[in-house]
Amino acid sequence: MMRLIPLIMVLGLATPAAAQDAAQGEALFGFYCATCHGNSARGNGPMSPSLVVAPADLTTLAARNEGVFPTTRVVMRIDGRDPLVSHGSMMPVYGDFFEGSDVAIKAETGQPIMTSQPIVDLLAYLESIQQD
Repeated sequence: MMRLIPLIMVLGLATPAAAQDAAQGEALFGFYCATCHGNSARGNGPMSPSLVVAPADLTTLAARNEGVFPTTRVVMRIDGRDPLVSHGSMMPVYGDFFEGSDVAIKAETGQPIMTSQPIVDLLAYLESIQQD
């Protein structure tokens, strides 16, 4: 019996779904995100008072989305596809670091979304800290 391989894989446009590493995501968060969002991810980082738009409490993303972690929205905010003006400019997009070989992850809709491995790891961390 012949196995069907997704066209995107045949064309080499993506690698298979990557494993998520929440520990790596936590380290990335501490380095790239905690300045604004705070070490606890509650939006109380040392830069938060200087921002026009207060950083979100990232521990309640799922709770504010009817219990579903908003994977697509989070990916697009981090990678800049859905810019957020916070202090007169977009949320920092860390360029080359968050770019690179695309990997596919499953969005909350069940459909694949392409992003980078560092963002996949950040998602794993953010999902792990969700509160009710």
